[in-house]
This record gives sequence, C-alpha cells and structure tokens, in this order.
Amino acid sequence: MVEVLCHNSIRITENIVVYIDPFKIDKDYHDADYVFCTHSHYDHFSPEDIDKVKKENTKFIVTEDIKEKAETLFGKENVLNVEPNKTYNFDQLFFRTTYAYNKNKPFHPKENKWVGYIIEIENKKYYIAGDTDDIEEIQDIECDIAFIPIGGTYTMNYEEAAKLANQIKSEVIVPTHYGCIVGEKEDGEKFKQLVKNKEVDILIG
Repeated sequence: MVEVLCHNSIRITENIVVYIDPFKIDKDYHDADYVFCTHSHYDHFSPEDIDKVKKENTKFIVTEDIKEKAETLFGKENVLNVEPNKTYNFDQLFFRTTYAYNKNKPFHPKENKWVGYIIEIENKKYYIAGDTDDIEEIQDIECDIAFIPIGGTYTMNYEEAAKLANQIKSEVIVPTHYGCIVGEKEDGEKFKQLVKNKEVDILIG
C-alpha cells in the first residue's frame, strides 16, 4: 500500500512500514520500521512529525546535515548517514541514493549532497526523487513506482516534472510536493495529462 499523506510525506506499507519525509502527520501511527529523510528543510525533516510515526528501534536514514541531530534524538545506533549516488544494505533493507538538486535556483544546491532514494521492498523499486529539478543524473532512473515533485518554486513545476516522467523507466508515476506549501491541487491533473504511456496515480486529494 502506498500513500502520500501530505506534500512529500510518503508511507509505504508492505512487509515493512517505511516513511519518507514525514510531515504534517495527523495521527499517532508509531509503526515505522524505517524513516528516510531527503534533506534538512523543515518540511522534510520534522522531529515533531517523526515522533508520531517512530516506534522502538525505528531506523533512520538521513543526510549529513541531519546526522548529528538525528543521533541525539534517536540514538546513534539507529541512524545511517547517506550521500548521493551510493548503494546501501542497512539492516537487511537494500536501497540506493540519487542526486537531488536545483540547476538554476538557490534552494537545493548540489554541494549540500541532498538525496533521492530508490528503495527495494518486496521486489519492487520505489523511487522518491526528493527536492530536485530535472537533472541529468536522474533521467535514466529505472523503477516500478516513481514519486516526483511537481509544485514548482523549490522543485520542478508540473511541466518540467512531466518531461522527466516521460524519460525515466517506471510503470507508475505519483506526483508529490504540491497542494500544501507550493503548487495548486489542480497541478496533479495537469501533470497527468502530460505524461504519456504510464499510469499516473494522484494520491494528494
């Protein structure tokens, strides 16, 4: 089961429960086996919201600029620090990181080493792009389900995101990062109209 709870806050429930960038969590879940954070901005690393999903022994996958705070909050033994374009096998969960940055905007510079993730769960690959533009390093992504930001301002807008969606190899595309802080809820439908030969699931209501 895949949910977009809000913005870029994603919940994947299979044989394990994985959250990516939990934000504006509206109830106490306390069921997370893993929490992935793409970078340190408040809408992607929110300790208040993480507290609503974490349980005993939840594992946290974070970027360098989050590492120290995450270790203080959740215990050094539960935290893995990652960087772009690497492969990891953490606590029997296999995933790799991708680049995520802006080309001509100051919000997400490449030198910050912020990331997207391709997470393998039950023989499916879930690509979470993070806050990124349509950069060269991600145009050949292969996955089963891709979560792509479409809200503009800090990431691609829906037109730029559709261009990326049409380039990557993915059976299903899920638009994210709109309808809350940036982007209109109607952008999901506009994005869907521009994506060719792929299923587009709009999970932000």
